[in-house]
Amino acid sequence: MQFDVLTLFPEMFSSLNESIIGRAKTNKQININLVNIRDFSENKHNKVDDTPYGGGAGMVMMPDVVYRAYQSLNNKDTKVIYMSPQGKTLDQKKVVELSKEEHLIILCGHYEGIDQRVLDKIVDEEISIGDYVLTGGELPAMVLIDSVSRYVEGVLSEDSIKEESFSNGLLEYPQYTRPEVFEGMKVPEILLSGNHQRIDEWRKEQSLEITKKKRPDLLNKE
Repeated sequence: MQFDVLTLFPEMFSSLNESIIGRAKTNKQININLVNIRDFSENKHNKVDDTPYGGGAGMVMMPDVVYRAYQSLNNKDTKVIYMSPQGKTLDQKKVVELSKEEHLIILCGHYEGIDQRVLDKIVDEEISIGDYVLTGGELPAMVLIDSVSRYVEGVLSEDSIKEESFSNGLLEYPQYTRPEVFEGMKVPEILLSGNHQRIDEWRKEQSLEITKKKRPDLLNKE
């Protein structure tokens, strides 16, 4: 899967070279191409923003610079996503949907945002990671890449994906490993029984109870 990221701060994405996502890059299951929007400024000072028409605080990213950065990419048959607090909140359903795409272009805003005209021209969808505002779209873009990449074929085993939180509408059951006793607390006996049918039943019961306790709203979704 191809991710092209339009950003003013490509250095922030170095964390995606680690762990599962880093391994997926090495194995060429995903490719993350970072495009510095500032490289497409025609100003001698590499200026990418200006004051907003109508007044107001802050600066706005200029449409022509962003558009030139976009045009530098192979943008045929791809989906362009703008990371924005005004977008639809990212959830597991959307993650799975996006993982079926072959190519995503992710646009990261900064300052007070991006001139609306270029957003209207190139953006297919706005996505938010929550009802709060960050200094830029880079962290949300990394969240999107991480969550979507996990569903790309071969990145994780099918069992890992199938049983995790939200995959079946419930939160995941609790996990335990060695030592068998920690600070006086024992691993539940059922997990030591070797009876896989009973273990599966226990895990389903735990998932339901945890969801009722922590996220009852999930049980009310149609």
